[in-house]
Amino acid sequence: MRTISTNQAPAAIGPYSQGIVVNNLFYSSGQIPLTLEGMMVEGDVQAQTHQVFRNLQAVLKEAGASLESVVKATVFIKNMDDFGAINEVYGEYFSSHKPARSCVEVAKLPKDALVEIEVIALVK
Repeated sequence: MRTISTNQAPAAIGPYSQGIVVNNLFYSSGQIPLTLEGMMVEGDVQAQTHQVFRNLQAVLKEAGASLESVVKATVFIKNMDDFGAINEVYGEYFSSHKPARSCVEVAKLPKDALVEIEVIALVK
């Protein structure tokens, strides 16, 4: 097991790591729309989703993976009415490669985020 930690994504805000590599699979912790400085991104759900993807790209890179090697994504959203807007941004990052995905509405996310995404990816 190898713990993933990069200063190119926000630090964990609790007793967990940004991700773990086991054998050739990377498991990310859920990424919320925090900046590197630990501040929540201002703006709508699309702005927050773009920040989540920037964070995911950073931890994936540190793990030796990328969005193209993601096999499964789990999307947590505060309001299912935002699904279309989130899906639009999601499609910008997963345009040709389309990993398996689950999407669930939750009552509340850390720091009152509107969206959180975690991924499982193949490490190169």
